[in-house]
Amino acid sequence: MAQTVQYSTAKNFQVGDTKLEITQIKSTIGAKPNHRETVRSLGLKRIGHTVVREADAATVGMLNTVKHLVNVEEAK
Repeated sequence: MAQTVQYSTAKNFQVGDTKLEITQIKSTIGAKPNHRETVRSLGLKRIGHTVVREADAATVGMLNTVKHLVNVEEAK
């Protein structure tokens, strides 16, 4: 049985004053070097680690780069 995984992309989020809850869901082993650096720049250190960041232009751009490695939700 194949398990389907839904990825949340940053394209759904607007640049603004909302907070985003970003969780790393996949490993960066085997990823491109710029993807590894982007994940670290977001403040993520391991699978399952979650950070809260502002939805500014830089953060949304980084999330679009590594959308296959992270899960993004609006922080409550």
